[in-house]
Amino acid sequence: MDGVLLLHKPAGMTSHDCVFRIRRLLHIKKVGHTGTLDPDVSGVLPICIGKATRIAEFLTGTTKTYEGEVTLGIATTTEDASGEVIETKKVDHTIHREEIERVFQQLTGDITQTPPMYSAVKVNGKKLYEYARAGIEVERPSRTVTIHELTLLDERETFSGETISFRFRVICSKGTYVRTLAVMIGERLGYPAHMSYLIRTAAGPFSLEQCVTFEEIEKQMAFGDIKKLLLPIEKALFHLPKYQMNDKVAEKVKNGAVLPLPHLLQSLEGPIVMVDEQNEAIALYSKHPAKPHLIKPLKVFR
Repeated sequence: MDGVLLLHKPAGMTSHDCVFRIRRLLHIKKVGHTGTLDPDVSGVLPICIGKATRIAEFLTGTTKTYEGEVTLGIATTTEDASGEVIETKKVDHTIHREEIERVFQQLTGDITQTPPMYSAVKVNGKKLYEYARAGIEVERPSRTVTIHELTLLDERETFSGETISFRFRVICSKGTYVRTLAVMIGERLGYPAHMSYLIRTAAGPFSLEQCVTFEEIEKQMAFGDIKKLLLPIEKALFHLPKYQMNDKVAEKVKNGAVLPLPHLLQSLEGPIVMVDEQNEAIALYSKHPAKPHLIKPLKVFR
Protein backbone atom coordinates (compact mmCIF):
# COMPACT_ATOMS: atom_id res chain seq x y z
CA MET A 1 0.00 0.00 0.00
CA ASP A 2 1.95 2.97 -1.34
CA GLY A 3 0.71 6.46 -2.16
CA VAL A 4 -0.45 9.82 -0.84
CA LEU A 5 -3.69 10.16 1.08
CA LEU A 6 -5.14 13.67 0.89
CA LEU A 7 -6.71 14.05 4.32
CA HIS A 8 -9.18 16.73 5.35
CA LYS A 9 -7.70 17.17 8.82
CA PRO A 10 -10.31 17.96 11.46
CA ALA A 11 -9.79 20.75 13.99
CA GLY A 12 -8.84 19.49 17.44
CA MET A 13 -6.25 16.94 16.27
CA THR A 14 -2.51 17.37 15.85
CA SER A 15 -0.87 16.25 12.62
CA HIS A 16 0.80 13.46 14.62
CA ASP A 17 -2.62 12.38 15.93
CA CYS A 18 -3.77 12.04 12.31
CA VAL A 19 -0.72 9.94 11.39
CA PHE A 20 -1.27 7.69 14.43
CA ARG A 21 -4.95 7.17 13.58
CA ILE A 22 -4.18 6.31 9.95
CA ARG A 23 -1.50 3.82 11.06
CA ARG A 24 -4.09 2.15 13.27
CA LEU A 25 -6.82 2.20 10.61
CA LEU A 26 -4.65 0.84 7.79
CA HIS A 27 -2.44 -1.41 9.96
CA ILE A 28 0.71 0.02 8.39
CA LYS A 29 3.74 1.55 10.14
CA LYS A 30 5.22 3.64 7.34
CA VAL A 31 3.01 6.73 7.52
CA GLY A 32 4.12 10.37 7.69
CA HIS A 33 2.67 13.82 7.08
CA THR A 34 4.10 16.54 4.84
CA GLY A 35 4.11 19.47 7.24
CA THR A 36 2.58 20.26 10.61
CA LEU A 37 -0.88 21.79 10.72
CA ASP A 38 -1.78 23.38 14.08
CA PRO A 39 -4.36 21.49 16.20
CA ASP A 40 -6.99 24.25 15.84
CA VAL A 41 -6.59 24.34 12.06
CA SER A 42 -8.50 22.08 9.69
CA GLY A 43 -7.93 21.41 6.01
CA VAL A 44 -5.53 19.86 3.51
CA LEU A 45 -2.94 17.53 5.05
CA PRO A 46 -1.20 15.20 2.56
CA ILE A 47 -0.27 11.92 4.29
CA CYS A 48 2.45 9.73 2.75
CA ILE A 49 1.96 5.97 3.08
CA GLY A 50 4.42 3.13 2.47
CA LYS A 51 7.08 3.94 -0.11
CA ALA A 52 5.52 7.37 -0.60
CA THR A 53 7.12 8.43 2.72
CA ARG A 54 10.30 8.80 0.65
CA ILE A 55 8.80 11.67 -1.34
CA ALA A 56 7.51 13.75 1.61
CA GLU A 57 10.33 16.30 1.26
CA PHE A 58 9.32 16.92 -2.37
CA LEU A 59 5.76 17.80 -1.34
CA THR A 60 6.50 20.13 1.59
CA GLY A 61 8.17 23.08 -0.16
CA THR A 62 5.09 24.14 -2.09
CA THR A 63 2.91 27.18 -1.47
CA LYS A 64 -0.04 26.92 0.92
CA THR A 65 -3.45 28.59 0.73
CA TYR A 66 -5.51 29.41 3.82
CA GLU A 67 -8.79 31.11 4.61
CA GLY A 68 -8.99 32.59 8.07
CA GLU A 69 -10.28 35.27 10.37
CA VAL A 70 -8.50 38.03 12.31
CA THR A 71 -10.03 39.36 15.51
CA LEU A 72 -8.87 42.82 16.63
CA GLY A 73 -8.93 43.87 20.28
CA ILE A 74 -7.69 40.65 21.92
CA ALA A 75 -4.20 39.08 21.98
CA THR A 76 -3.52 35.55 23.24
CA THR A 77 -0.49 33.53 24.31
CA THR A 78 -0.75 31.23 21.29
CA GLU A 79 -1.79 33.94 18.80
CA ASP A 80 -4.98 31.94 18.10
CA ALA A 81 -8.31 31.36 19.82
CA SER A 82 -7.02 28.48 21.99
CA GLY A 83 -4.60 30.60 24.05
CA GLU A 84 -5.00 32.61 27.23
CA VAL A 85 -5.88 36.26 26.82
CA ILE A 86 -2.82 38.44 27.53
CA GLU A 87 -3.98 41.83 26.26
CA THR A 88 -7.23 43.57 25.42
CA LYS A 89 -7.96 46.96 23.90
CA LYS A 90 -11.39 48.12 22.81
CA VAL A 91 -11.62 49.20 19.21
CA ASP A 92 -12.59 52.85 19.70
CA HIS A 93 -13.19 53.94 16.13
CA THR A 94 -14.63 52.73 12.86
CA ILE A 95 -12.10 50.99 10.63
CA HIS A 96 -12.60 51.45 6.91
CA ARG A 97 -12.05 48.78 4.30
CA GLU A 98 -9.31 50.85 2.66
CA GLU A 99 -7.26 50.78 5.89
CA ILE A 100 -7.32 46.98 6.02
CA GLU A 101 -6.54 46.62 2.31
CA ARG A 102 -3.61 49.05 2.69
CA VAL A 103 -2.18 46.89 5.48
CA PHE A 104 -2.68 43.79 3.32
CA GLN A 105 -0.66 45.44 0.54
CA GLN A 106 2.12 46.32 3.01
CA LEU A 107 2.31 42.68 4.14
CA THR A 108 2.39 41.23 0.62
CA GLY A 109 5.79 40.06 -0.65
CA ASP A 110 8.78 39.06 1.47
CA ILE A 111 8.21 39.74 5.17
CA THR A 112 10.10 38.87 8.36
CA GLN A 113 8.33 36.83 11.01
CA THR A 114 9.32 35.71 14.51
CA PRO A 115 7.75 32.30 15.24
CA PRO A 116 5.33 32.26 18.19
CA MET A 117 6.48 30.70 21.46
CA TYR A 118 3.78 28.07 21.03
CA SER A 119 5.24 26.52 17.88
CA ALA A 120 7.31 23.49 16.87
CA VAL A 121 10.40 25.50 15.87
CA LYS A 122 13.45 24.14 17.66
CA VAL A 123 15.90 26.26 19.68
CA ASN A 124 18.89 24.45 21.22
CA GLY A 125 17.30 21.08 20.49
CA LYS A 126 13.96 21.83 22.17
CA LYS A 127 10.69 22.90 20.60
CA LEU A 128 9.53 26.40 21.46
CA TYR A 129 6.24 25.16 22.89
CA GLU A 130 8.19 23.07 25.40
CA TYR A 131 9.86 26.25 26.68
CA ALA A 132 6.49 28.04 26.65
CA ARG A 133 4.78 25.35 28.72
CA ALA A 134 7.62 25.57 31.25
CA GLY A 135 7.19 29.34 31.43
CA ILE A 136 10.61 30.00 29.88
CA GLU A 137 11.01 32.79 27.33
CA VAL A 138 13.84 32.24 24.82
CA GLU A 139 15.19 34.24 21.92
CA ARG A 140 13.51 33.12 18.73
CA PRO A 141 15.15 33.18 15.31
CA SER A 142 13.37 35.39 12.78
CA ARG A 143 12.73 34.09 9.28
CA THR A 144 11.83 35.56 5.91
CA VAL A 145 8.66 34.21 4.33
CA THR A 146 6.75 35.20 1.22
CA ILE A 147 3.13 36.32 1.12
CA HIS A 148 2.15 35.81 -2.51
CA GLU A 149 -1.40 37.06 -2.12
CA LEU A 150 -3.46 38.50 0.75
CA THR A 151 -7.13 39.18 0.07
CA LEU A 152 -9.93 40.57 2.25
CA LEU A 153 -12.93 38.25 1.93
CA ASP A 154 -15.32 40.37 4.01
CA GLU A 155 -17.56 42.57 1.82
CA ARG A 156 -18.24 45.29 4.42
CA GLU A 157 -17.03 48.82 3.76
CA THR A 158 -16.75 49.74 7.46
CA PHE A 159 -16.00 47.73 10.61
CA SER A 160 -17.03 48.80 14.10
CA GLY A 161 -17.49 47.37 17.60
CA GLU A 162 -15.42 46.78 20.75
CA THR A 163 -13.80 43.86 18.90
CA ILE A 164 -13.72 43.50 15.13
CA SER A 165 -13.36 40.32 13.09
CA PHE A 166 -12.84 39.99 9.34
CA ARG A 167 -12.05 37.11 6.99
CA PHE A 168 -9.10 36.82 4.60
CA ARG A 169 -7.40 34.49 2.13
CA VAL A 170 -3.62 34.13 2.02
CA ILE A 171 -1.35 32.29 -0.42
CA CYS A 172 2.06 31.97 1.21
CA SER A 173 5.37 30.15 1.21
CA LYS A 174 6.36 27.20 3.33
CA GLY A 175 7.15 28.20 6.91
CA THR A 176 4.65 31.06 7.16
CA TYR A 177 2.87 31.36 10.49
CA VAL A 178 -0.61 32.63 9.66
CA ARG A 179 -1.23 33.15 13.39
CA THR A 180 1.67 35.57 13.43
CA LEU A 181 0.43 37.22 10.24
CA ALA A 182 -2.89 37.90 12.02
CA VAL A 183 -0.99 39.54 14.89
CA MET A 184 1.02 41.63 12.41
CA ILE A 185 -2.19 42.82 10.74
CA GLY A 186 -3.50 43.90 14.14
CA GLU A 187 -0.28 45.73 15.02
CA ARG A 188 -0.45 47.76 11.80
CA LEU A 189 -4.06 48.66 12.53
CA GLY A 190 -3.11 49.70 16.07
CA TYR A 191 -4.69 46.88 18.09
CA PRO A 192 -3.78 43.56 19.75
CA ALA A 193 -5.09 40.72 17.61
CA HIS A 194 -5.26 36.98 17.18
CA MET A 195 -6.27 34.46 14.53
CA SER A 196 -9.78 33.36 15.45
CA TYR A 197 -10.30 30.80 12.66
CA LEU A 198 -8.19 29.08 10.00
CA ILE A 199 -8.58 26.39 7.36
CA ARG A 200 -5.95 25.28 4.82
CA THR A 201 -7.72 25.11 1.48
CA ALA A 202 -4.72 24.03 -0.61
CA ALA A 203 -1.21 22.64 -0.19
CA GLY A 204 0.61 23.20 -3.45
CA PRO A 205 -1.48 21.54 -6.18
CA PHE A 206 -3.69 19.63 -3.73
CA SER A 207 -7.06 21.22 -2.92
CA LEU A 208 -9.64 20.69 -0.20
CA GLU A 209 -12.06 19.27 -2.78
CA GLN A 210 -9.67 16.34 -3.35
CA CYS A 211 -9.43 15.48 0.35
CA VAL A 212 -11.26 12.80 2.32
CA THR A 213 -12.35 12.79 5.96
CA PHE A 214 -11.71 10.04 8.50
CA GLU A 215 -15.39 9.09 8.17
CA GLU A 216 -14.98 8.62 4.41
CA ILE A 217 -11.83 6.56 4.96
CA GLU A 218 -13.65 4.25 7.38
CA LYS A 219 -16.59 3.95 4.97
CA GLN A 220 -14.25 3.03 2.10
CA MET A 221 -12.52 0.45 4.30
CA ALA A 222 -15.86 -1.25 4.81
CA PHE A 223 -15.89 -1.93 1.06
CA GLY A 224 -12.34 -3.31 1.32
CA ASP A 225 -10.75 -1.06 -1.34
CA ILE A 226 -8.83 1.66 0.52
CA LYS A 227 -6.29 1.89 -2.31
CA LYS A 228 -8.85 3.87 -4.32
CA LEU A 229 -8.23 6.78 -1.96
CA LEU A 230 -4.46 6.81 -2.47
CA LEU A 231 -2.78 9.05 -5.01
CA PRO A 232 0.00 7.03 -6.73
CA ILE A 233 3.54 8.36 -6.31
CA GLU A 234 3.83 9.42 -9.96
CA LYS A 235 0.59 11.44 -9.71
CA ALA A 236 1.60 13.03 -6.40
CA LEU A 237 4.81 14.16 -8.12
CA PHE A 238 3.08 15.42 -11.25
CA HIS A 239 4.73 18.83 -10.81
CA LEU A 240 8.12 17.20 -11.57
CA PRO A 241 9.29 16.17 -15.07
CA LYS A 242 9.00 12.49 -15.97
CA TYR A 243 11.19 10.19 -18.07
CA GLN A 244 9.78 6.90 -19.34
CA MET A 245 12.18 3.94 -19.70
CA ASN A 246 12.01 0.55 -21.30
CA ASP A 247 12.07 -2.53 -19.06
CA LYS A 248 15.82 -3.07 -19.53
CA VAL A 249 16.72 0.39 -18.22
CA ALA A 250 14.03 0.12 -15.55
CA GLU A 251 15.80 -2.91 -14.06
CA LYS A 252 19.02 -0.89 -13.79
CA VAL A 253 17.12 1.96 -12.12
CA LYS A 254 15.62 -0.45 -9.58
CA ASN A 255 19.19 -1.35 -8.60
CA GLY A 256 20.19 2.30 -8.23
CA ALA A 257 22.44 2.45 -11.30
CA VAL A 258 24.12 5.67 -12.44
CA LEU A 259 22.99 6.34 -16.03
CA PRO A 260 23.99 8.55 -18.95
CA LEU A 261 22.03 11.81 -19.06
CA PRO A 262 19.38 11.40 -21.80
CA HIS A 263 19.50 14.04 -24.53
CA LEU A 264 15.94 15.13 -23.69
CA LEU A 265 17.06 16.01 -20.17
CA GLN A 266 20.07 18.18 -21.03
CA SER A 267 18.40 21.25 -19.43
CA LEU A 268 17.41 19.34 -16.29
CA GLU A 269 17.71 21.42 -13.10
CA GLY A 270 15.83 19.58 -10.35
CA PRO A 271 14.76 15.98 -9.74
CA ILE A 272 13.05 13.86 -12.37
CA VAL A 273 10.62 10.96 -11.88
CA MET A 274 11.75 7.80 -13.65
CA VAL A 275 8.70 5.80 -14.77
CA ASP A 276 8.44 2.36 -16.36
CA GLU A 277 6.47 1.33 -19.45
CA GLN A 278 3.30 1.23 -17.33
CA ASN A 279 3.94 4.86 -16.24
CA GLU A 280 4.54 3.80 -12.63
CA ALA A 281 7.20 5.66 -10.65
CA ILE A 282 10.35 3.64 -9.94
CA ALA A 283 12.76 6.29 -8.70
CA LEU A 284 13.73 9.93 -8.45
CA TYR A 285 16.95 10.88 -10.26
CA SER A 286 18.99 14.07 -10.62
CA LYS A 287 22.11 15.23 -12.44
CA HIS A 288 25.33 13.86 -10.99
CA PRO A 289 26.98 16.70 -9.00
CA ALA A 290 30.49 15.89 -10.25
CA LYS A 291 29.69 14.35 -13.64
CA PRO A 292 27.04 16.45 -15.43
CA HIS A 293 26.81 13.94 -18.29
CA LEU A 294 25.36 11.38 -15.84
CA ILE A 295 22.24 11.10 -13.66
CA LYS A 296 22.17 9.42 -10.26
CA PRO A 297 19.38 8.15 -7.95
CA LEU A 298 17.93 10.31 -5.19
CA LYS A 299 15.22 7.85 -4.10
CA VAL A 300 14.42 4.35 -5.37
CA PHE A 301 10.88 3.09 -4.81
CA ARG A 302 11.13 -0.52 -6.09
